[in-house]
Amino acid sequence: MEEPEMQLKVKKVTDKFTESIYVLANEPSVALYRLQEHVRRSLPELAQHKSDIQSWEEQSQGAIYTVEYACSAIKNMADSSVYFRSIDSLLKQATAIKEQLNAAQGRSTAAPQAKNPPASS
Repeated sequence: MEEPEMQLKVKKVTDKFTESIYVLANEPSVALYRLQEHVRRSLPELAQHKSDIQSWEEQSQGAIYTVEYACSAIKNMADSSVYFRSIDSLLKQATAIKEQLNAAQGRSTAAPQAKNPPASS
């Protein structure tokens, strides 16, 4: 055989061999194996991140509820100022009426009666 012919045959064989190796290396089952390997390595960390995020979400929801409840309580306190003014006015009226009653009672009984001491046994 001639050398150029031999070189051509060797080139064909090496090209076919390279192509076969390339096909085997990129076969879908190999790709799926690589994906499975990647998922197996990264899944525990992803699961931990998911758990952490869920925990933070629960804490955030609790904090949001607390803030909303506090805002509602403050709004209700502000709205109740009308009632406090009314109560203040009624207390002032009651105090004035009590003072009038005390003054009227003091005039009607000019000489206070002596109270009988309780009987001791």
